[in-house]
Amino acid sequence: MRKLLAVLVFFTVCATFSFAAPVASAKANVNSSTKIYGAVEAKEGFAGGRLFDVLDSVGGSGTWMEWDVNGVRDPSVMKAIDPLLNSSNKPKMIWAITEREKPLLAVLLPKGAGEVIVFYELGAFDAKPVPLKLNKVLTPDVVFRDYRQISEKEFVHLDRSNLKILVTDKLIRFTYDNPDKTPLRYDPDFATKTLVDKHAEVNDYLGFLRYEYSMMLRAFVQSTRGIFNWQPWHWYMDKWNSKFMITPKEIEMILSKGVPPEYITVFKAKASGGEMVEMRTTGNGFLEMVITRP
Repeated sequence: MRKLLAVLVFFTVCATFSFAAPVASAKANVNSSTKIYGAVEAKEGFAGGRLFDVLDSVGGSGTWMEWDVNGVRDPSVMKAIDPLLNSSNKPKMIWAITEREKPLLAVLLPKGAGEVIVFYELGAFDAKPVPLKLNKVLTPDVVFRDYRQISEKEFVHLDRSNLKILVTDKLIRFTYDNPDKTPLRYDPDFATKTLVDKHAEVNDYLGFLRYEYSMMLRAFVQSTRGIFNWQPWHWYMDKWNSKFMITPKEIEMILSKGVPPEYITVFKAKASGGEMVEMRTTGNGFLEMVITRP
């Protein structure tokens, strides 16, 4: 809290922001495991990049994920925002961050001629896992809000030109290409190693592939909106994703061949509508997510 107050004081002096008591509706019906963490007010609104400056100052080095109004609703989140969604002073945007002891929720609200961000600390994200589902109606202006269309079927990210999307009747293909100068090593003698050495190497690769998976989530899932029913943070949670992730046994089979595969599938799931969702990596800087319609 001391760190947060320091941040708020800084913005009060430098950017005409002020520490604000959350609006009355934001205080209503917040349960004991969900508490108000603080608030930042901008009397004339958060112009330019100031909004994200505030979020980053409070969230630290973590990544804020945008809440999807059409996605699965965690009870802990809804206990904080239900009163706001049902009021005349509805939220403009809602984000969450998980890289801290307890998740933090940020709600952007209009306040007079300006805006206020109210922060809530949650006990946990507590929705029960549900099958992955693609939304039936995908509106390009919403889904690809952070992209520009460069052809009939292609989109490129506004800030990262190496992040692209191809859309056809049968698939949506995301690619991110950032070549690694150090190729992923495959030991041709892996099959002859001791069980202890094999186990250690498999664990190393498992850690690397989980990192690649998190990169794909940031690049693909979190740069679009409204495709899936899972909220962005659900993709990171073992109880949601464990059935679809690459296993140590599969990694051992790959390493036993001693030669690099063209791709390694890290995540593969069949959505409830029959669509296949596959995330894979070359291990050398090329990432891909393909959604294939039945």
